[in-house]
Amino acid sequence: MATSSEKAERADGAERAEDAEAAAEAEAAGEAEAAPEGAPGEPPAGPDAEADGEAPYPHPTAGWGAARSVGRILARTRTPVNGTRALLRMNHEDKGFDCPGCAWPDDPGGLHLDICENGVKHAAWEMTPKRADRAFFAAPGHTVTELMEWSDTALEEAGRLTEPMFYDPDTDRYRPVSWDEAFTLVGDTLRGLDSPDRATFYTSGRLSNEASFLYQLMVREYGTNNLPDCSNMCHEASGRALRASLGTNKGTVDLGDWEQADAIFLIGSNAASNAPRMLTSLAHAHRRGARVVHVNPLVEAAAGRTIVPHEFRTMATRRATPTGSLNLQPRIGSDLALLRGIAKATIEAGAVDTVFLDRFTEGYEAYRDLVAVTEWEEITEATGLTEAQVREAAEIYAGAGRTIIAWCLGITQQEHGVDTMREIVNVLLLRGNIGRPGAGPCPIRGHSNVQGNRTCGITHRPAPEFLDRLAEVCGIDPPRRPGADTVRSIEAMHAGEITVFVGMGGNFALAAPDTSYTFEALRRCALTVQVSTKLNRSHLVHGRRALILPCLGRSERDRQPGGEQALSVEDSMSMVHLSRGMKRPASRHLRSEPAIIAGIARAVSPYSRIPWDTYGQDYDSVREVMARALDGFDDFNRRVRRPGGFRIHQPARERIFLTGSGRAEFSHAALPDAAVPEGMLRLGTVRSHDQWNTTIYSDDDRYRGVKGLRTLVFMNAADMRERGLAARDLVTITSHARDGSRRTLSGYQAIPYDLPRGCAMGYMPEMNELCPIGDFSPQSDQPMMKHLTVDIRGGGGR
Repeated sequence: MATSSEKAERADGAERAEDAEAAAEAEAAGEAEAAPEGAPGEPPAGPDAEADGEAPYPHPTAGWGAARSVGRILARTRTPVNGTRALLRMNHEDKGFDCPGCAWPDDPGGLHLDICENGVKHAAWEMTPKRADRAFFAAPGHTVTELMEWSDTALEEAGRLTEPMFYDPDTDRYRPVSWDEAFTLVGDTLRGLDSPDRATFYTSGRLSNEASFLYQLMVREYGTNNLPDCSNMCHEASGRALRASLGTNKGTVDLGDWEQADAIFLIGSNAASNAPRMLTSLAHAHRRGARVVHVNPLVEAAAGRTIVPHEFRTMATRRATPTGSLNLQPRIGSDLALLRGIAKATIEAGAVDTVFLDRFTEGYEAYRDLVAVTEWEEITEATGLTEAQVREAAEIYAGAGRTIIAWCLGITQQEHGVDTMREIVNVLLLRGNIGRPGAGPCPIRGHSNVQGNRTCGITHRPAPEFLDRLAEVCGIDPPRRPGADTVRSIEAMHAGEITVFVGMGGNFALAAPDTSYTFEALRRCALTVQVSTKLNRSHLVHGRRALILPCLGRSERDRQPGGEQALSVEDSMSMVHLSRGMKRPASRHLRSEPAIIAGIARAVSPYSRIPWDTYGQDYDSVREVMARALDGFDDFNRRVRRPGGFRIHQPARERIFLTGSGRAEFSHAALPDAAVPEGMLRLGTVRSHDQWNTTIYSDDDRYRGVKGLRTLVFMNAADMRERGLAARDLVTITSHARDGSRRTLSGYQAIPYDLPRGCAMGYMPEMNELCPIGDFSPQSDQPMMKHLTVDIRGGGGR
C-alpha cells in the first residue's frame, strides 16, 4: 500500500504532467502568454502608443502583468504587509471588507482571492502610511495656492487626512479645528440660510447603505431634496430606461446568470480596467461555449484573452482564455442604430418568442412596424459597420437560448442614452430574455455602492411613496418638490442661488463637467464641506469658508462605544452584504461616515426627535429603521448576517412588471442623427488603466500601450492624415457647445489608434473641461461626456 507521501508525490507528478500538457495545448492554440523578459512575472513591454492601428497590448489581461503591477503598487504605497493581508480579506464574507473600487458582485461560493489589480491598488492607496496631517498643511510651500500647482496624483500621494481642517483665508492654509467646532460651523451656516434649497448635498458612490440612508434623512429633515450624486453623471439614463421599460431601475440578472448565458453582449465597457473581476465570468463563458460580443469604438484589451489570477494552474502554465468572440466598432453615438439592426435581422429570421411577446409585453406590433421601415442603409450609414457585421451579431443573438446584454458609461453618457438602453430591452424582449436564468439586462455600475446609494434614498427626484413611508417611519415632513441634480447644482452655485456645498466623498470638482465653470461655481459658495479620506482637488477649489472632515476608510476598523461596527453595501446585481474593516484607523481623530452625518444633523436640527446620537454609534439601530422605511430591507439585521448577505427582491426578474400597463413596454424611438458636422469629430472621455474614477495612480495606461502620458487624444490614423498630423504631434482640441460657446485644450499629443473614422477619445478628468455645462442629455440630464463635438487642429504647444 502506498504511503501518504508517495500518494502526494504521485498526485504532484500527475498535476505537473497535466500542467505541461495544458501548456503545450495552449501554445499550439496560440493562447499561451509569451514568456516574460526580465523579472519573473513581468511581461515584455508592449508597443508604444505610436503604433498605427495595432493592438497596443499583446498579452492576456490580468495574469502576470496584473500581478507585477500589484507588487509595484504595494511597494510604492509602502503597504506590503497590510496590502498582502488585504488580499486575503477583501470581498470575503467572513469578517472581510468590501472592495472600495467597483461594484462587481462577490463570488457566491466564497472564492478566496476574489480580487483584481485595480481593487488592490485602491485598497493600498487607502492604507498608505503617509499622512496629510497638520504638519503637512503648515509646511513651507503648502498654501492652497501652492498646492493647486501639484498634480492630482501628487495631492493624493500626500497621504491620509487625519483631523478636521478649516480654511484660513488670512494665511491661505488649512488649519486644525475640533469636530465640535466643525459641526457648529456647518449647523450655524445651514440654519442661517433663508431657504434649505440654498444648500446642496452631493454623494459619491463610496457611501455605505446605512450612511446613505442617514444622509438623505438628514437632508430631508433639513428641508430640501437637493441630493445630487455621481449617478447623475454615470447611470442616470440606465435607471430611467429600465424603469420605463420594465418598472425597475436596476438590472435583473445576478452572477449565476452570467454562468448560464449562451451569449453575452458587452456594450460601451472597458472591463479589464473598470470591472476586472468580470474577466473571470467572460473566461468561464468562453470555456463552456458561450459567445461574447464586445461593442465599443475602441477594441479594448478585455476583448482579447485573459489569465485569471486566482486560477493557479493557468497562472503557472501561462495559459490564456479568450474573452471575446466578436468585436464591433460602431461610431460614437450610433449604438441605437446597431441594436435596431440586430432587432431587424432577428425579426426577419423569425427568431422571436411570440408566446412571451403576447403574454408579457406591450407595444410589440408598433415596434415591429418601426423596425420594418428602418432601412439597412440607415443602419450602416449611422454605425459605419457593414450589414454583414450587424447580421453576424444578430445571428449570435438569435442562435443563443439565453442572452445577457450588459453596458456601462460608453452609452449612458450620450445624448440619446435612455433611448439606447430602452432599445437594449427591446432586443431582449424579442426572444423572451427577461425573467429567466441566464438572461436579462445588466448595467455595470462603477463605484462600489453607487447602486446602494439610490436604493437607500439618495435621489433628487424621490417617489411620493418613498416620502410617505419616510414620513411615517421617521416622523419628519419631507419636502415634496424635486431637488437639484448635479448639473443644476453647479448652475445654481454659479448663479449664487446655492451658497453651501456639502460633498460626502468623491472629488466633485474634477468629476463634474465643464471644469473651469465648476471651479468658479464652487468658489462662489459661502461654505464648502468635503468628507474625505485623502487630499484631492476639491479641497483646494473651495468656497469663502471651507472644511475638510476626514472619515474612516472601507479597510479600517470602526469601533464605537457599543462595540465594533459593520456597514453594508449593495453590488451592481442587488446583493447586499456586510463589510468590516481590518486595519487600525489612520488617525484616532477619524470618524465614521454615519458618525459625521449624525454630528452634522444634530448641529443643523438641535431639537430633532430623531435619535441621531444613537444612529451615529449603533448601526444595527439604523438598519432597524431602514427595514421599516425601505422596500426589500425587511428583517435587515438578520438577513445581512447570512453568508453572502441577501438579494433585494426584483419583481421584473419574476416577470412582474411595475409599469403603467403591467407589462414590459417596447419603446419606439426614431434613429437619432449620428452625423458629425463637416470637419468635426465625435469625442468621448475614458479612464486609463492606472486610474479609478478621478484617482490617478500613474500616467501609464498599460492596456492601451501608453507610458508617462495623459495629455493625449486617440484618433483614427486616416483622420490624422486628413489634418496633416503625425503621431505625437501637438494639437489643440476645441469643443463646440449647443449654445455656440467653445472650450479649448492645447498641448495634447495626437496618438493614432484603432478607432472608427470621425471618432476620438481622451482621458477624464482632464477632458471634462471640454464638456459644456449646458450640454446634457434631455432624456437623463446627464452630461454628454461620451458625445462631444470637437475639432482638432495641429499646433497649440505647451
